[in-house]
Amino acid sequence: MRARAAIIGLSGHSLTGEEAALLRATPPLGIILFARNIADPGQLRALTASIREELGEAAPVLVDQEGGRVARLRAPHWPDFPPAARFEGAPEEAARANAALHGLICREAGFDVVCAPVLDLRMPGAHGIIGDRAFSDDPEEVARLGLAWAEGLQQAGCIPVVKHVPGHGRALVDSHYELPRVTAPREMLVEDCGPFAALADLAGWAMTAHIVYDALDPERPATLSPLVIGEVIRRAIGFPGILVSDDLCMKALHGEPGALAQQAIEAGCDLVLHCNGVLAEGAALLEACPLITDSAEARLAETRARVLAARAPLDAASLLALRDAQLTAAA
Repeated sequence: MRARAAIIGLSGHSLTGEEAALLRATPPLGIILFARNIADPGQLRALTASIREELGEAAPVLVDQEGGRVARLRAPHWPDFPPAARFEGAPEEAARANAALHGLICREAGFDVVCAPVLDLRMPGAHGIIGDRAFSDDPEEVARLGLAWAEGLQQAGCIPVVKHVPGHGRALVDSHYELPRVTAPREMLVEDCGPFAALADLAGWAMTAHIVYDALDPERPATLSPLVIGEVIRRAIGFPGILVSDDLCMKALHGEPGALAQQAIEAGCDLVLHCNGVLAEGAALLEACPLITDSAEARLAETRARVLAARAPLDAASLLALRDAQLTAAA
């Protein structure tokens, strides 16, 4: 059965009977997991295996694993990683090694899509939701380190998801709780777009921002805006890959899950995220969500092939030593 153009969350540490039935009846393309789904390595591997038993071996399983504040795999079972800001000014090799370590851990746990790196700018005076998740306030530095980060994830066999296009760094409120409105002129927004443009051809996936940009579309947030997606993300930035919405459960957006999914897909997203794991909401979204298109399927296959070609033999101990030595030297 052809999948819906959606990635959804689950409720707990294992698939419930109701969730398994939903995945069979109206299958999403894949699943995203959070801390509520993760107890230990054995449990997690069993969960990701059961997901693929229902959705197929090619079904993507996603995780937010940036390091710092945003990490679902944590001690004591997995190592803690520094935030992106720690790499500002460091050699690219340090960022690449750190990302490859992330990727090795994620692959071992059963993930193949990692929602990182953050390519937003760390803007003074903005809300702290981005903060040290960003590499820098300098677009060239963000692009330099973001490129190395994406390469490291791909070397480990993971698909990177750059976020939050066309840029979350200027937001004055947290889109998890309310809708940000960025009033900067178009000329300033070009800086925000720069890192995404630099990685447009490498990054197979990108995640949209739930932000209204007055200079681009004063009526609709980027996730729901054909203007922002068509004219900025696809044309000006030149991103040709899989465009996935940020979480439709976030309070920046208002509406029923299914209606929001339809709006996002109609605006130009290839996939939507629905992350809260509430069965009834996920079922409503999947019922209303369109099937994934042939063109998106082709881009998914191309991305998988690119990652397969980029995989390299990696030694975790050597990567860790390289990262720490270069971070120490850069401090």
